[in-house]
Amino acid sequence: MNRRTVLFLLVSAAFAAPLARAADEPPSPVGVRWQTLTPQQRELLKEFERGWDELPPRRQQALAHGSQRWLSLPPEQRRRVHKRIEHWRSLDPEEQRELRRRRHWFEELPPEEQARIRSNFERFQHLEPEERRKLRERFRELPREERQRLRERLLEGV
Repeated sequence: MNRRTVLFLLVSAAFAAPLARAADEPPSPVGVRWQTLTPQQRELLKEFERGWDELPPRRQQALAHGSQRWLSLPPEQRRRVHKRIEHWRSLDPEEQRELRRRRHWFEELPPEEQARIRSNFERFQHLEPEERRKLRERFRELPREERQRLRERLLEGV
């Protein structure tokens, strides 16, 4: 995996986790000293070394935590994450905004709805590629109103 991708992952992790919890937690003034990072973490974060002491403590914590998580991932999972990042980078800004909007919508659903949607998605993923293609094609051929009704029914669990 190239350094840019790893850096992108770490920066994303550094921003995503603290921002998601920022409203619920009081600020933490304790940062992470560069010397306390493992050699593997320092290698992964070496582009931050020069300005590490100037980073806000929360950012240091998030980067340290993100690098620790990254290093704990098995190689296959790292490859999957790398593939997802490359896909994300290939999207234009409007597509990225739409995916963020959908993710926010999903996260606002009750846990049981999220579980149902995940289960349906998993079932869809286990279909043969040709069967998935046919289902997508059938869905696209439906009139817009019918597609909307179907989406609503699926969301209601009918």
